[in-house]
Amino acid sequence: MADEPTDDITTTPPPEPTGGGVVAGVVTAPTDPEAPVGGGGEDGGRRGRRFELRGTTAALFFVAPAAVLLGALVVYPIVYTVIRSLFDADGNRFVALGNYVDMFQNDRTLRAIKNNLVWVVIAPTVATGVGLIYAVLAERVRWETAFKVAVFMPMAISGLATGVIFRLVYEENPDRGVANAVVTSIGGVFGGDGGYLTGARPSDKGQFAAAGQALLARQPGETGSTASYGLLAIAPDDVPDSAVAAKQPTEAAGDAIAGLVWLDFAPGGGGEKGAVDPKERGLPGVKVEAVRDGEVVGSATTEDDGSFTIDGLERGSYRISLAESNFKEPFAGFGYLDANEVIPGVNVVTLAIIASWLWIWIGFAMIVIGAGLSAIPRDVLEAARVDGASEWQVFRRVTAPLLTPVLLVVLVTLVINVLKIFDLVLVVAPGSVQDDASVIALDIYRVSFSGSGADQGLGSALSILLFLLVVPAMAFNIKRFRSENR
Repeated sequence: MADEPTDDITTTPPPEPTGGGVVAGVVTAPTDPEAPVGGGGEDGGRRGRRFELRGTTAALFFVAPAAVLLGALVVYPIVYTVIRSLFDADGNRFVALGNYVDMFQNDRTLRAIKNNLVWVVIAPTVATGVGLIYAVLAERVRWETAFKVAVFMPMAISGLATGVIFRLVYEENPDRGVANAVVTSIGGVFGGDGGYLTGARPSDKGQFAAAGQALLARQPGETGSTASYGLLAIAPDDVPDSAVAAKQPTEAAGDAIAGLVWLDFAPGGGGEKGAVDPKERGLPGVKVEAVRDGEVVGSATTEDDGSFTIDGLERGSYRISLAESNFKEPFAGFGYLDANEVIPGVNVVTLAIIASWLWIWIGFAMIVIGAGLSAIPRDVLEAARVDGASEWQVFRRVTAPLLTPVLLVVLVTLVINVLKIFDLVLVVAPGSVQDDASVIALDIYRVSFSGSGADQGLGSALSILLFLLVVPAMAFNIKRFRSENR
């Protein structure tokens, strides 16, 4: 009879491992806690240490070139500059901190430090603010990519080339300077071009007396009379094209004074001085005034033939005046590269150079801020709009606070850049105002290498000053990067 199955199946547990062997088909390693890692015995520990040593050696081998370059290009120059700043101009005599004392007693250096302060306060703030506005507006225009490319494109131009461009833009002569060409064109439309009689003089010197820039007739004229006034020293090309042959009025009404203002010069020569010759032209557009007791009581403007009539006068005698506006110099634009101070401590040329710097760096600020703007969750902005916030409130209470870390990075980066500004100031500012526009980096170059009195000891001290000013800004940026990456 077959054996009946039984539920009592007895199993024997595998033996406990005792330092190695086979358990359930698995090869086990020794379990001695004091056994060295990587193998048993002393030889295994030695092999592990050799492996660690080889790893460290390999790391040092790959790091060494970068460490050598870092030491040669960064550490050594810094150490040498610190040492050099403690010696005199020739480097032969130890002066300790004498260069640092001289640095803060030199008017030119103090002016450079002050200008750097102006740069730090104005340039990064304006660039960040305008870059923020551009970044926000760029999201709302159809041609966003084209707009960003146009604003960012100046970043591709070197500082030296930008300096050359803006040196031409700021030329005071409107025929060469773009800025003044635009300004004078607008000024001509809204404010007139000034008089064309600049430099003119009477053909009869005894006929007029100078009254400021105006010409005042020495002899009074009675109402109902006529008079003629000839002028010289006016280039024929300056006479308006509408001018025709001069014509003397024959008579005047009893309450008027009539007369003629003409160019007393006959083309081709000839003619009688003080007399109206057939070839001579009148001077149109000249303002003529009737003056009594020092006050202007009537005026008129000459016609194309140079004739004028001042009417509505009380009977009596008046002195005729060719008004000051006839001799006024036309507006020639602004002196963008002047050393005149706009506000105390801030001169025109510094602001002009800052404007050229902004032309380059606003694009950088816009791109970086735009990247931060694109990372803001759109549902947060939409939630604010749904809650009834206006676009300005959304920007001020939601967008701007969320962009604060990005704005700080941009601002600090631009601060570092303007502390080291050099090329734009060197190229844009003319030599006559370079002292007024100088900054620390330019002063380092001029003190160390420019002229026969080159003082590399003082230049090294200025370099250390600039280094100490830049380090805190760099440390702040590094700290922020580390905190954001944790």
